Amino acid sequence: MSEKESINPQAMPDVQASKDDRNVHIDKVGVKDVVYPMKLATKDGGEQTTVASINMYVALPKEKKGTHMSRFLEVLNEHDNQAFSPSDIPDIARKIKERLNAQEAHFEASFTYFIAKPAPVTGQKGLMNYEVTFECTANCTDDFVIRVAAPATSLCPCSKEISEYGAHNQRCRIEAAVRVKDTMWIEDLVEHLEAAASHPVYAVLKRPDEKFVTEKAYENPKFVEDIIRDLAVLLNEDDRIVQYDISSENFESIHSHNAYAELSRDKRLD
Repeated sequence: MSEKESINPQAMPDVQASKDDRNVHIDKVGVKDVVYPMKLATKDGGEQTTVASINMYVALPKEKKGTHMSRFLEVLNEHDNQAFSPSDIPDIARKIKERLNAQEAHFEASFTYFIAKPAPVTGQKGLMNYEVTFECTANCTDDFVIRVAAPATSLCPCSKEISEYGAHNQRCRIEAAVRVKDTMWIEDLVEHLEAAASHPVYAVLKRPDEKFVTEKAYENPKFVEDIIRDLAVLLNEDDRIVQYDISSENFESIHSHNAYAELSRDKRLD
């Protein structure tokens, strides 16, 4: 019999499962920054592969010494080669809760998502990248949040009003974290974010496209306050969304500071 065959896991001491007498509950314990390939279902019925940074935690009762870290990875590996849609994430959080026999479990996956986006005039396609995070807490219910950040263009209304010609514009980063009651694709949320800005940005622009984008932004000037309010109006009108936290940061081109605005609303309380 080899040394490997002689090892009996059942006979080995399980230190994590031993009792702790310090009477201290831990809110979250688990594994953090797990780099993992992630296959995503896309709105058009296709699939996209990316690399995610994943955090998985459980709440640990005061009487337990530790949790079983390897079990988090076991749950994750069970979903290897499966394409995730946003609606699949709560199932993973529930499986973590069950596998670790916990009262509460947390799953977070942050990744870059790509959308093929044609230029507005020439139709030249380029891949735009967006920052996305899926966050889910499983306890008695499932609390699932989709967080998406998109770059866009904003043009200053004040600069346009007071200047004899031209107006200063800047890139902005618009972010929304939403809770939904029905399936919402990443593409849907990106569409809302970009619609709130002076104009979207693109990966590839030829000269006719540049002319179009700059002129359209000039015709649609927005303060950071305008962006955040217009985004709120769009999310208020989307019946899939029940709660949101949104922000916009404008990276000023003629100031040494950035402009920023944020707001939150729970539509369930209306």
